[in-house]
Amino acid sequence: MAYRVTFIPGDGTGPEIAEATKRVLDATGVDFDWDVQHAGIDIMKETGTPLPQSTIDSILANKVGIKGPITTPVGTGFRSVNVALRNICNLYACVRPCKYYEGVRTKYRDVDLVYIRENTEDLYAGIEFEADTPDNLRLLEFLKETHPDAHFGAHCGISIKPISVEASERIVRYAFEYARDNGRKKVTAVHKANIMKFTDGLFLQVAIDTAKNYPDIEFEERIVDNMCMQLVQKPELYDVIVLPNLFGDVLSDLGAGLVGGLGVAPGANIGTEAALFEPTHGSAPKYAGLNKVNPMAMMLSGVMMLNYIKETAAANLVESAIADIIREGKYVTYDMKPDRDDPTALGTAEVATAVIDRMKALGA
Repeated sequence: MAYRVTFIPGDGTGPEIAEATKRVLDATGVDFDWDVQHAGIDIMKETGTPLPQSTIDSILANKVGIKGPITTPVGTGFRSVNVALRNICNLYACVRPCKYYEGVRTKYRDVDLVYIRENTEDLYAGIEFEADTPDNLRLLEFLKETHPDAHFGAHCGISIKPISVEASERIVRYAFEYARDNGRKKVTAVHKANIMKFTDGLFLQVAIDTAKNYPDIEFEERIVDNMCMQLVQKPELYDVIVLPNLFGDVLSDLGAGLVGGLGVAPGANIGTEAALFEPTHGSAPKYAGLNKVNPMAMMLSGVMMLNYIKETAAANLVESAIADIIREGKYVTYDMKPDRDDPTALGTAEVATAVIDRMKALGA
């Protein structure tokens, strides 16, 4: 059976690591029918939009996609394509494993975390009001009337943080089901309910209530700032971590730092209608075309995709080959060398070749 999968190269360094990943996935022997679509800055120059409707239609039709990173302008320009895809395709669960592989340069060894991040609400919903616009000024006056003790500047932007019972219950339930399906023992809900009592307070209460339906899985809750300290001091105590959108974004990068960086941090965005797999890191446009960046995060995202479509043997083969390559430390990119100027560091394409060769040696 051929799997028809949407393949989005992305922009910046995306096309290079995407091509490297596609080569590795094809080398598994799994039959992929790649539906190549585009999103990002490059296609915007041609079509006037960074997210063509054809790309959205492809993901919803094929139900499974894998994409390279896409640039999001800072402060100005179009909104995040990644956020738009999650909202339009209702990819409500962001899954980001952070796992230590022997050979990675980090002082942490016993780390195997999975972050489950709510994808559709919170401050990332993008409900913002620019300073000095009529809508913003009306909202600011309302806030001054209803919160007389608060201090608002004369010119300020406003962002709204929606947290609903439905979305909170859905993501917490997903975290518990993930834990159960993957033999994990504990779920930790992260929040700031001591300050944001009506939004994070709601998220926390829903988590507490939902946890009662999973007596076989240990449950605990942590305030987000304390959780950051806990993860740095004793990450081995944690397993599956479920969070609202913003905290999930921030803490999953912290988790990547524990296991050696974003170069080994895969990710997935999963919903009821489709699943889209992508590395956690950005597009690093200054390295575009240099055949330099580490493709392993996207390759490991491919491992997640293989597991999602129940091609478990192929997933295990790719992960084992990558783990071997990392352990040896010989056939890796510059960022995984003790000396980042090491002249023996491989390029993006060459790492893919090394992984494929190792897969053959392991029995592909």
